Amino acid sequence: MPFSSSSHVRILYVDDDQDSSDLLSLMLYQSDNTYSVTTISTAKEALNIMQHLSFNLYILDYALPELSGVELCQKIREKDKQTPIMFFTAMARPEDYAAGIKAGANEYLVKPNDLEKLTETVKRLLNKGKLIYKRKTISRKRCSSII
Repeated sequence: MPFSSSSHVRILYVDDDQDSSDLLSLMLYQSDNTYSVTTISTAKEALNIMQHLSFNLYILDYALPELSGVELCQKIREKDKQTPIMFFTAMARPEDYAAGIKAGANEYLVKPNDLEKLTETVKRLLNKGKLIYKRKTISRKRCSSII
């Protein structure tokens, strides 16, 4: 997903718990007011909005209605191999972590235990995403100058 020159960083947060959505949105906005967080409560809604909008980061809950967060992560990865994905979920078993990472997530944080790591992890993933985008842009420019 391209990082635009606009001042806003688009984050999609998928969680069916409204309190978690409100808390995460507030925390991220307070850490950096360029973060624009869109909250969605189901995986199907997320897939629908992703057809019309692009995001710089996806944050997923594990337990969602209809499709699980792992299934959503897999579907995102089928279409988008680059944009960072992280889980922020109460599912803390090692097998849950393993399933999230295997599905394509870059990070897996457990709420509320990892709450203090949230903003730092988001910043790190967004910086990683910017570097990947810059490398791809430079590579494309080099290729087009050769042709």
